[in-house]
Amino acid sequence: MSGSISRQNAIQAVIDGTYVEPMNYIDNPVTEFYGCNVFTDEVMKARLPKNTYKSVKATIEAGSDLDLNAADVVATAMKDWALEKGATHFTHVFYPLTGSSAEKHDSFLSPDGEGKCITEFSGKLLVQGEPDASSFPNGGIRDTFEARGYTAWDVTSPAYILESDNGTTLCIPTCFVSWTGEALDKKTPVLRSMQAVDKAAQKVLKLLGNQEVSKVTSFAGPEQEYFLVDTNFFYARPDLISADRTVFGAAPVKGQEFDDHYFGAVPARVLNFMMEVEQEAFKLAIPVKTRHNEVAPGQFEIAPVYETANVATDHQQLLVHIIKATAKKHGMTAIFHEKPFAGLNGSGKHLNWSLGNSTQGNLLDPGKTPHDNLQFITFCAAVISSVEKNQGLLRAVIASASNDHRLGANEAPPAILSIFLGDQLADVFAQIQSAGKATTSIDGGIMNLGVDSMPQLPRDAGDRNRTSPFAFTGNRFEFRAVGSLQSIAGPLVALNTMMADALTSIGDSLEAKISGGSSIEDAVFATVKEVMDESGQIVFNGNGYSDEWQVEAAKRGLKNLKTSAEALPELTSAENIAMFEKQGVLSKVELESRQNIYQEQYVAKVNVEANLTERMAETQILPAAVRYQTELAENIASLSAAGVEGDKSALQAITGQIAALSSTIANLKTLRSKHIEDATEECVYYSGTLLPAMLEVRAAADALEVSVADDLWPLPNYTEMLFIK
Repeated sequence: MSGSISRQNAIQAVIDGTYVEPMNYIDNPVTEFYGCNVFTDEVMKARLPKNTYKSVKATIEAGSDLDLNAADVVATAMKDWALEKGATHFTHVFYPLTGSSAEKHDSFLSPDGEGKCITEFSGKLLVQGEPDASSFPNGGIRDTFEARGYTAWDVTSPAYILESDNGTTLCIPTCFVSWTGEALDKKTPVLRSMQAVDKAAQKVLKLLGNQEVSKVTSFAGPEQEYFLVDTNFFYARPDLISADRTVFGAAPVKGQEFDDHYFGAVPARVLNFMMEVEQEAFKLAIPVKTRHNEVAPGQFEIAPVYETANVATDHQQLLVHIIKATAKKHGMTAIFHEKPFAGLNGSGKHLNWSLGNSTQGNLLDPGKTPHDNLQFITFCAAVISSVEKNQGLLRAVIASASNDHRLGANEAPPAILSIFLGDQLADVFAQIQSAGKATTSIDGGIMNLGVDSMPQLPRDAGDRNRTSPFAFTGNRFEFRAVGSLQSIAGPLVALNTMMADALTSIGDSLEAKISGGSSIEDAVFATVKEVMDESGQIVFNGNGYSDEWQVEAAKRGLKNLKTSAEALPELTSAENIAMFEKQGVLSKVELESRQNIYQEQYVAKVNVEANLTERMAETQILPAAVRYQTELAENIASLSAAGVEGDKSALQAITGQIAALSSTIANLKTLRSKHIEDATEECVYYSGTLLPAMLEVRAAADALEVSVADDLWPLPNYTEMLFIK
């Protein structure tokens, strides 16, 4: 079948497609089924003895030790609940360093010795599992033959029922560690980092004069961007199948230049899909709040409200699974690559992050007069200090081959880390730095719309900045550089750990000053001034996309790690190793293993794309171009035989383009044959040499796409994939 027929069939399938109807929310109100597939607090309270329930709640809310004697009681209640939901199997869900979820299903059924069976689920099975750890990335921590690993129940993240067309399964969120105790997963360091920031934050809160201080928790709310492509087009693109992005593709005649897709009316088919995603999310108590069209055609976003960091991490992984599975039911494929289509906006996973507790509330809420909010000033200063001192770490935890395509582009934050505070807060901290104290706060005032029938609107004291990688947005910070494909676990581990470290330092400073006779207020302002004198250069309220900022950032001494090859070695800097070990989050061995794994993944990703580039160019694009060249040559020969002088310019042009493509393919083959042993050097080579060579092949191929007759072109083009829904 020729490429043109394949494309036509794909388009016809879209036209003739039938779409899944969403749930009728009138007959099935969300409030009636929200959380129905979760082993919630309400379920536990109803099914557990009072003492067992109190024990589990104390572990969840206060971080007290888990009572293993209660595990059998919880396991029985959880099993009975799951069986009532139709489950036949349970699984310990964990998050290895692949970035994906992993699970091994075990049945509740056991033979009774009399030809029948009974259902069993013990506390031991609930608390601990033993999956084979040999085939998961470990970065050199263990040899392949050393296979033993353990999963451990995370009681702070609720178990849930996952429905599929083939039945239901009880899913238990767990940590995953090696036999020797090192973390082999994303979850364990998140929990450790939450514990570290709680300890440091509680000390600071008590130094600020608070008599009652409850457990401090980090909260997260990730905004997830993604693309949708009709499945017929997706399966006609080998690059999307294997790499989640198009390694070829000429710019469409219309892209996003009209800005008409952003917040536009959601296409009916997509809206049906979104509603089913929300329905499945609500069953699992994932608090999705927002849905809308994103900037690029074919791009969309879903965002939940805040949850505790580890639950938000679990829910984010689960939400990606729901989106992918639901898209298939609607005849579409969800793409989470940060830059699946060149020349169009890419996708991020903007991570909203804050700290808070039940006694002091949101610790990053400035209130109406932040200049006299000592609690906020102290914690915000800790953020400023932590980001300035850990620029390299923050860049490293969002490093990947896919995110490199997005960072620094017009729709994404630059690779330079900086903090946007807004006019009001920047003024408050400038006062502290210059005068040693802040006495006023800028008032946002009231906005008059100039229409008598419209009410006057309260205006925020500062604007937002969409070019900042780390921006204050009212009562939280938004880390906008996280990639769409990435788990939020790595960024959260970094944020919590470096915040714990900064709060530890600030706590020591406050304690020394207060012990020396300073008032709490004087101690806070003196400490914050020290922070601003040392780290104030990280605050930048301007245009992060501008060339001028690149120059200014260099003058300020800020790091500009443009590629993952440059950023990943930051994970094992002496300063980072010391900080992670001091806070009890990751050991030197665990950090080194992660760096090794992420470097291997970077090289593997680029190598797959290079292989795709070479193979697709040789087996699909070049043959199509040669067929067109042959048609042109035969046409000229026919005209010449008839005594007519044909125009040879098109033939000459296509011949030159074919030669250019062949030359770039040959160059890529040569460069791919080089073997490098050192992982860091290999990353640098792939980034600085192989990727540019792939772009040269792409440029030659994309030039052919707009020259070759459309009926001969074998691949669905950008217009078809982006605009046909």
